[in-house]
Amino acid sequence: MSENNTRDDGYEKVCAACHRTESQAGRMLRMYGGLYVCTDCLQRTFDMMNMGGKPADTGNIPNFGPGFDPYMMNPFMNMDMMSGMPNMPKVKKRNTDGKPASQDPNGGQITGEPGSENGAGVNAQANGTNGQEEEELPALDYKKLPPPHKIKEQLDEYVIGQERAKKIISVAVYNHYKRVTKDAAGDIQIDKSNILMLGPTGCGKTYIVQTLARLLNVPLAITDATTLTEAGYIGDDVESVLSKLLKAADNDVDRAECGIVFIDEIDKIAKKRNVTNRDVSGESVQQGLLKILEGAKIEVPVGASSKNALVPMVSMDTRNILFICGGAFPDLEDIIKRRLSKQSGIGFNADLKDKFDKEPNILEHTTNEDLREYGMIPEFLGRLPVICPLHGLDQDMLVQIMRDPRNAILKQYQKLLALDEVDLEFDEDALASIAEKALGKETGARGLRSIIEEFMLDIMYEIPKDSTIGRVYITKGYVEGSGGPRIEVRG
Repeated sequence: MSENNTRDDGYEKVCAACHRTESQAGRMLRMYGGLYVCTDCLQRTFDMMNMGGKPADTGNIPNFGPGFDPYMMNPFMNMDMMSGMPNMPKVKKRNTDGKPASQDPNGGQITGEPGSENGAGVNAQANGTNGQEEEELPALDYKKLPPPHKIKEQLDEYVIGQERAKKIISVAVYNHYKRVTKDAAGDIQIDKSNILMLGPTGCGKTYIVQTLARLLNVPLAITDATTLTEAGYIGDDVESVLSKLLKAADNDVDRAECGIVFIDEIDKIAKKRNVTNRDVSGESVQQGLLKILEGAKIEVPVGASSKNALVPMVSMDTRNILFICGGAFPDLEDIIKRRLSKQSGIGFNADLKDKFDKEPNILEHTTNEDLREYGMIPEFLGRLPVICPLHGLDQDMLVQIMRDPRNAILKQYQKLLALDEVDLEFDEDALASIAEKALGKETGARGLRSIIEEFMLDIMYEIPKDSTIGRVYITKGYVEGSGGPRIEVRG
């Protein structure tokens, strides 16, 4: 075995496609990831690429193993070449006039009028569509977005209570799209105002953003902070939040650069206390998000959650992306009470130490000092200037949540039984009893469905057996287990 045929570790080089050694196949080329490919397999790969992914000899297709793409073997490929290849994500870019720019296989733009020599015919050949143009998403028209009071009115149809939170979200979204328009460009540069939403579990933080995504035709990505780790460790990189936004915008970079990102469970990346090893999922993630929140050009993997040699990259500018972070922040109330009761004393007209123990909206007194004590670093809080506290739900609000929204849970069960031609009615006392049970679970509105599912199980099971049942009344006794429902027969 000659010295040139060996790797640095002393073993002979082996082709990753045909599994022949260098002494058998000839000269080897080193590829990404420390792999070696012989010149024969490399030539067959280039022939396959030149024929649009259909090799002349199907029996000699190189087998690169799972997860290895032969298109990534060319180290001189750019994103424009990758976008035109089969099985590769198409990344859309736009010209300065806002119209989508077609890309030829060599990375250049194809221009011309439809029907001309450089127009639709050449474009169809380059994209492999045989003259059929791909359907493009319409460009964002920011002037057609409703004003804040209209956005709040639409949110009121789905979300009960949280009036201040809905106002903050409506104004933030409206101002965000005003500042990214060309009319806002000038001597005065308007900075964006990222939002930090905090409130107990089940109060509607995620639901408000999900509802907003349905109402507005803007790219919006909802991601979870619990999966994020520092770069180089197991888990998703911080750039994965932008990858999801790019996917939500159908890989249109310009649309994604004006979108909205909601990072849920942000309190789970708080700085850990009394740890001896490296905090790769806490403070390190906050530091990794600083650059993205403030605004910078970030290299984002397309179609993957982490950067590696086999994933194409695209550059995204985050200056016009609105970030909304939400978290429950458990035990934050104790930190606020401890700060507010520092001036407590004894005697007449003195502030008692337990003055704020029964304060229902204690989160309205949240300051950056409380959040820093909780574990959020000052640099991270400085990039979230708007603090939006949400209130806990009381019994009356839970009753309204069950009954009033457009897709209320009671309306869902009524529609299910209506398919069996059965009417479902709830007594007011029964609704109050359900809300009281949900308050005891301390899971907010999420506890309503589990309670209703429990006592509706027998009804949903027995009704299809008897075709004479026409109406079912849910009573307080049935909810509490001391009675049964009232049933009326047809006719």
